[in-house]
Amino acid sequence: MTGTPLTIGFIPLVDASALIVAVDKGFTAAEDLDVNLVREVSWSNVRDKLNIGLFDAAHLLAPVAIASTLGLSQVRVPILAPFNLGLNGNAITVSPALHAALMGEADGDPVNPMVTAKALARVVAARRKAGEEPLTFGMTFPFSTHNYQLRFWMAAGGVDPDEDVRLVVLPPPYMAESISNGHIDAFCVGAPWNSIAVDLGVGHILHFVSDILERAAEKVLAVREPWAQANPEVLVRLIRAHGRAADFIENPANRAEVSRILSAPDRIGVDPEVLQRTLDGRLKVSPDGKFRESRRYLLVGREGAARPDPAQAAWLYAQMIRWGQAAYSPEALETAKRVFRPDLYDTALGQSGQPPHGVRDGVGAFDGAPFDPSDIAGHLASVAIKRRPL
Repeated sequence: MTGTPLTIGFIPLVDASALIVAVDKGFTAAEDLDVNLVREVSWSNVRDKLNIGLFDAAHLLAPVAIASTLGLSQVRVPILAPFNLGLNGNAITVSPALHAALMGEADGDPVNPMVTAKALARVVAARRKAGEEPLTFGMTFPFSTHNYQLRFWMAAGGVDPDEDVRLVVLPPPYMAESISNGHIDAFCVGAPWNSIAVDLGVGHILHFVSDILERAAEKVLAVREPWAQANPEVLVRLIRAHGRAADFIENPANRAEVSRILSAPDRIGVDPEVLQRTLDGRLKVSPDGKFRESRRYLLVGREGAARPDPAQAAWLYAQMIRWGQAAYSPEALETAKRVFRPDLYDTALGQSGQPPHGVRDGVGAFDGAPFDPSDIAGHLASVAIKRRPL
């Protein structure tokens, strides 16, 4: 094949589907791009290989793009995110024992995250009184939506995620095994690994992340800023190919084909039926076969999901401040927001303006407090549990 050679890293998750489909359906080749996809197991590998130039682009956790740009706990490498690979798509899965304990303490509908967060607080208190070890929750990376979503949910119910439970980092493909062998009691991860735990009978999906935040920027197509400046025309073609892929994936008539593509061993490597459940937003949530549907479970392209929203970057930066990973400054806030580049998206795809999505503040947190990306202080003042004041 001829064309501009590009090496792009990814983690085997369904929110890499636009990247995988863009290559495997020939959308990148149609843009004269010769893309080599490299499957990785950990986010630190993806981040480091992107930062040092082994990858030209990457499927990347949205908060990692911001943290890298701000130089938080790592070498400062400015990153741009001109395309969202997915909104939402995560879920919180708990062991059968913890599920039973939470249901026993739930006062109300357990589909409501506030009900389960308060139930978790009661479970935590009972375990402490009995002298038992703290519960252990798995998440994928300190600078990850999984970390912030777990913390946001727990803290709303009065659980301090640093004092009352343990949070540990695990690669996504290892979550089901870790809950099965008792190393963790619960985890937050992207698809398909929640479904794998349910199918193995070792977990119950407690919440879709779309229960906690209606629109949560999850993964982005990330490039280094110097690379983008040196290759503007290549970047346009790359965004365009991903736009075609997202449209293809969001067409229900293509879901079976997409699931087969994603199931290849060098892509995600799990059963196509599990992958199609994810794309359709219809997931088995308990080993007894109970299903639940949500039109917001994973957004790849519809409802403007692929267009980066700087308000989402501001929300992620606010969580970094809340949990002691970053100090606030107006300059850092503006830098974080500039990581998400709707202008590059619009130029490549010939669009303009934020598509309508019906979420009042672009985030839609379950606790009811609206988020203003220009008022981080107000957001942090509204929460009781945090590591540092603004």
